[in-house]
Amino acid sequence: MRKLSLLLIFLFALSQQIIAQQSIKSKNIYFQVDDQPVGKDNIAYKWGAMALTATANDTEKFKPRPTVTSRYLGLIFTAVFDAWSRYDDKAIPVYLENVERRPQAENTITNKEIAISYAAYGAMKEYYYSDSDLFTEFMIKMGLDPENKSTDPSTPAGIGNLAAHAVIEARKHDGSNQYGDEKNSNGKPYFNYTGYKPTNSPDENVDPDRWQPKYFSDGKGGTFAPECLTPYWDKVKPLGIQSADQFRPGPPPKVGSPEMAKEVKEVMELQQNMTDEQKALVEFMRDGPQSVQQAGHWLNFAQAVSERDNHNLDEDVKMYFLCQITAMDAFIACWDAKMFYDSARPYALVHQYYEDQIITAWGGANDGLIKMKGQQWRPYSPDTFLCPPFPGYVSGHSSISGACAEALKLFTGSDEFGRSVELTAGAMTEPDHLGKTVILEFPTFTESANMAGFSRVLGGYHIQSDNIEGLELGRKVAREDYKFYLAHVNPENTVIKSK
Repeated sequence: MRKLSLLLIFLFALSQQIIAQQSIKSKNIYFQVDDQPVGKDNIAYKWGAMALTATANDTEKFKPRPTVTSRYLGLIFTAVFDAWSRYDDKAIPVYLENVERRPQAENTITNKEIAISYAAYGAMKEYYYSDSDLFTEFMIKMGLDPENKSTDPSTPAGIGNLAAHAVIEARKHDGSNQYGDEKNSNGKPYFNYTGYKPTNSPDENVDPDRWQPKYFSDGKGGTFAPECLTPYWDKVKPLGIQSADQFRPGPPPKVGSPEMAKEVKEVMELQQNMTDEQKALVEFMRDGPQSVQQAGHWLNFAQAVSERDNHNLDEDVKMYFLCQITAMDAFIACWDAKMFYDSARPYALVHQYYEDQIITAWGGANDGLIKMKGQQWRPYSPDTFLCPPFPGYVSGHSSISGACAEALKLFTGSDEFGRSVELTAGAMTEPDHLGKTVILEFPTFTESANMAGFSRVLGGYHIQSDNIEGLELGRKVAREDYKFYLAHVNPENTVIKSK
């Protein structure tokens, strides 16, 4: 009897073990079927990396044009979002019309990957056209046919192609003058069709409160004075904010005011006392990863968030969309302030305030700190790109950093960032006189934006008012764009504003 009881206990235990193993096995099968690539492995992340490469190449080919590339990135990730929205339960597209949401059974990771890939491919070929071969190779590598021009709205490739086409068509005449066909233009892409001309010339500063162009080295022994970059960018139609001037700040301090004297002195004294950490910060924020300009810099930061939080495709599509439309709108709002006030930069202001006075300042890549006359002062920057060629107030770095930092904070529900980078001070500015290798810590999104803004004062590109008001402008843009984002992600709880 006891043997029988032991046998029954053994059989019961064995049966439970078999059941448990089957349960584990079934759970593992379920996990493998539903598991999605995350972080660097998801397709949205990979297209984000491709966009960064294209932006770096654009900078190399066409010189820095942060306004232009911010629009490219904003529209590329709008096309991606629009294609993805047809495979989501609630999201609605921004520009894609007359394409029905796909049935629940079709909302698979494979269909999403195909749809957003064709959307990204079509948009990138339009905006970063000189890198089309690079994008084609990437499509082939993913096993997708780059020659598939389908516009069948029942297929993922068709939806992706339609999404790219819808964005391109909707934004053809948005004020950016991409095709050089705005009124008073000349057929040249991004031609200044507003007729803006600076009050001051590189040789004569007749109004010290207004922007003055400056001479750069052409790298061949000569000099040139760059024209104002896209002085009409305040005319570009924004996406999520109501107008370019919706959050226009009050005026900057004027020459002759105690505040201006204080802020100009601050710039000069900061340069006299820059540490290796500060030099590294100036260089990192000036050139960023791969020289991808400010919108690309924050796309890079967003990708760091994806890696940190193991984002899947859905999460990255939404995050990049929010981050990049915010950067795009922040540039439009920033340029509204720049062109409305047309204000001076420290490069001219220090000359104005310290003319013929002997000061200690940075003399260039081979000189370090030296004694000079005030009118010889210069920013901590290479001879070939001494200072951004457009008015100062407000700072673009501050505006876009304040905007994207706020957007990422709203998206993640936390201000925590936790990124760090290692740099050698002076590597981009005085390579023959390197400082020490330092680690820059970016603990929060807000602090990262503050560091970006302050770096522009440290480098001598902006006074403090440009920075402070730029950060605040950017954060206001982000909060408005976040409403627009929510309206497209979950329209049941929000009201969509005009696009």
